[in-house]
Amino acid sequence: MIAALMPTYNRADLAFERGEGCWLYTADGRRFLDFGAGIATSSLGHGHKHLTDAIAEQAHKVMHVSNLYRVPQAETLAASLVENTFADSVFFCNSGAEANEGMTKIMRKAQHGNGHPERYRIICFEGAFHGRTLAMLAATGNAKYLNGFGPEVDGFDHVPFNNLNALRDAIGPQTAGIIIEPVQGEGGVRPAQLQFLRDLRATCDEFGIYLGLDEVQCGMGRTGKLFAHEWAGIAPDVMSIAKGIAGGFPMGAFLATEALAKHLYAGTHGTTFGGNPLACAAANAVLDVMLEDGFLPEVDRKARRFWHGLVAIAAEFPTVFEEARGAGFLVGLKCVVPNTEVQNAFAAEGLLSVGAGENAIRLIPPLVVTDSDIDEALAMIRRGALRCLPSDLSVAAK
Repeated sequence: MIAALMPTYNRADLAFERGEGCWLYTADGRRFLDFGAGIATSSLGHGHKHLTDAIAEQAHKVMHVSNLYRVPQAETLAASLVENTFADSVFFCNSGAEANEGMTKIMRKAQHGNGHPERYRIICFEGAFHGRTLAMLAATGNAKYLNGFGPEVDGFDHVPFNNLNALRDAIGPQTAGIIIEPVQGEGGVRPAQLQFLRDLRATCDEFGIYLGLDEVQCGMGRTGKLFAHEWAGIAPDVMSIAKGIAGGFPMGAFLATEALAKHLYAGTHGTTFGGNPLACAAANAVLDVMLEDGFLPEVDRKARRFWHGLVAIAAEFPTVFEEARGAGFLVGLKCVVPNTEVQNAFAAEGLLSVGAGENAIRLIPPLVVTDSDIDEALAMIRRGALRCLPSDLSVAAK
């Protein structure tokens, strides 16, 4: 008999009753260092006072009114995002997939509004992950996720990651824009080369198409800047965000320049829950913390400390790890042995991680992780690697 909760996940046999900082606790008293962060979502960790107080205070007032009325919390949040990004306008929604749908729609709508209705196709990249809606499955292009859901939604073309020649060859008269993750998370923790991002910006300008960045996973401080594309010194035309934006409360958004946003006038797009007072109170609290002087430079410093430790461990255990990869606190280890074996070994040491494509393991802690947390995680990773060695090598390594 099927379970009441649809079995769409192979869930670990763990249930957490509370969390503090970067640690999660089960009902039977076990403690785990959370380097999964709800898949890069718990940006301020667990039980962060400013965040939880903001949610509780707003919940006692009003949680939801719909977008039939003004939402002051959303107006404040939008103004803050505009002030601190390339964007002129913001649309709030509920998830990363919904944000990516909106990003696709606004690129198509702007091309149509500018007299190019034939431009509707979006170029995406092999190894991408853009969500689970029918359109975003097509944007992702992964046969494993597409299997069994009928014909693919039309309008998406795929080229190799970090390959400018292939990208330019794919641009045609129907191309509306490009969507890329500055760091592919699900696809194997693969960062786009910074020069490649700069070349994409120049190429979009050359051909009159739009550059869309999917920063659902790599945005909101995760790379040591508010958004990952800032490392390349470029600005997109539109960007999707979610996950860390509200510290664990479900929320997404897409941000755009006025040149695109003006084409989404009243009645062209909508959402029931998106941008409600409770979600925006959470997101405003998260931004309060992330925009404090010194917060993002400290994320960068800590991430570099963790990175150097990962590189050393990968070099120490070449029969377990091929390399460390990623950017900031969206990093991982490409494994030689099955990544599920490594993930289980980490969990046995008390460290939570997340699998990824290309047989990689993601290590994506809350941004408030401490130096001592990092040192403890590196010790757990090393002990986990020892568990994955053949018995003769394990004895020698100890």
